[in-house]
Amino acid sequence: MALKAEKLNQDAIEKALGTLDGWRTSDDHIGLEKTFQFSDFNAAFGFVARVALAADKMDHHPEWSNVYNKVQMRWTTHSKGGISNLDVILAEKCDNFAKSTALK
Repeated sequence: MALKAEKLNQDAIEKALGTLDGWRTSDDHIGLEKTFQFSDFNAAFGFVARVALAADKMDHHPEWSNVYNKVQMRWTTHSKGGISNLDVILAEKCDNFAKSTALK
């Protein structure tokens, strides 16, 4: 059973940002954003594939783009109108996946 999304208040978001590596709130304040840069396309694509599997398992999917070795990632919970616990969990997973991938 997938975790239930719970919208975070500003204090919880700030606390989460303190534990995440390089993430920021989006300009519209309803998402977490980060750009990852990898050594090459293959590393970036491998990262995207790992994130896709984790996201699908949690039934919570990112907004992203991949151009060559860069992946721009955004987590938001549309159904809650903002940042939820699921966004933070998956941002943490992204950081962990990136650490084991060839970052530039």
